[in-house]
Amino acid sequence: MTEKRKNGEGSIRQRKDGRWEGRFSAGHSPETGKIISKSVMGKSYDEVSEKLRKAISDFNRERCIHPERLTLAEWMTIWFETYSRPMIRGSTADSYDSLMRNHIYPSIGKITLGTLASHDIQTMYNSIRESGRVRRYENTTELSLSSHTIRSIHTLLRQCLEHAVRERRIPYNPIDACKLPPREQTEMKVIPPEKVGKYLKVAEERNVLPMFFLALSSGMRRGELLALLWSDLNIANSTISITKQVAGRKGELVVSTPKTPNSIRTIAIPKQAVDLLIAEHALHPDNPYMFPSPKTGRMYYPDSVGRLHKKLLAEAGLDKIRFHDLRHTFATLAIQNGVDIKTLSSMLGHYSAGFTLDTYAHVTDKMQREAANRMGKFMKGAVV
Repeated sequence: MTEKRKNGEGSIRQRKDGRWEGRFSAGHSPETGKIISKSVMGKSYDEVSEKLRKAISDFNRERCIHPERLTLAEWMTIWFETYSRPMIRGSTADSYDSLMRNHIYPSIGKITLGTLASHDIQTMYNSIRESGRVRRYENTTELSLSSHTIRSIHTLLRQCLEHAVRERRIPYNPIDACKLPPREQTEMKVIPPEKVGKYLKVAEERNVLPMFFLALSSGMRRGELLALLWSDLNIANSTISITKQVAGRKGELVVSTPKTPNSIRTIAIPKQAVDLLIAEHALHPDNPYMFPSPKTGRMYYPDSVGRLHKKLLAEAGLDKIRFHDLRHTFATLAIQNGVDIKTLSSMLGHYSAGFTLDTYAHVTDKMQREAANRMGKFMKGAVV
């Protein structure tokens, strides 16, 4: 039997020999990035619980009494477990943990916090940009790390070191002098308007038209779409309430509230979408999920829907685009058909209309050029 405890309190279990064992994390190894575990033993749960509490207290006190010995890896562990992990989503915590173990700890984890310099961080950025990719497969040849990943590492490290400044462990943040690679401009891909019908036709043939029709006519994120319940649909008003999202994490489905308050919203959907959803629900009237998996009867795994999306593209003869690009397709078509930016921003759940305008500037720029050409023709006719 193992008792799960709060972050930073370790865990207690009873061994097969009858004795009790308490374990806690003592940071990560700077060489391997793996968690270092320490343990205490006792004849009873209460004895081990008290020993574990004291061992953790002594361990933390030792690191605080001798800050000159505190390595970056040790400080990041303290910061992450105490100030960061309890405040963030599990998926975000997994991402942070991966960045620390795979990139930060092996490169600069052994450097003491007080001697860490901008040069050390910049050298790490330069090095991992060239060959920092984790070799997950034997035939992996591309080892350069993307600018996006380096920027994510920078954001994580900045938060950690800023907290060290606030606790007066270091006088200033050495990361302030570092230079980052430019943002990578990725081309936004959408399904061409003339091919949307073909894509939906294939979805209908595979008996998944309602889900993909709703994705293209609402701009919902995949996690939001798959977390919908039948009760989220208001048939009379033709609206859907978006209050949750689902994600796969370590083989399990995790339902949570959306990241930002703006993502919690109620949007209007076409009457045709409502009719399709009613027909879909009639196939499984006792199931609370809007789109239950035919295999499990519960929510789809996001990756499963992603693979299904790829099959639809292939059968429709379309170029490869991500499921998320269905959201971009919706937004692009909405703008081209006269939906104003503020309305579109609220439908997409963006934090501001300015963000929406920046994201789809290429669409509005094209429309402005077309408008200028039309006005030019008009003015030319008026002068003659």
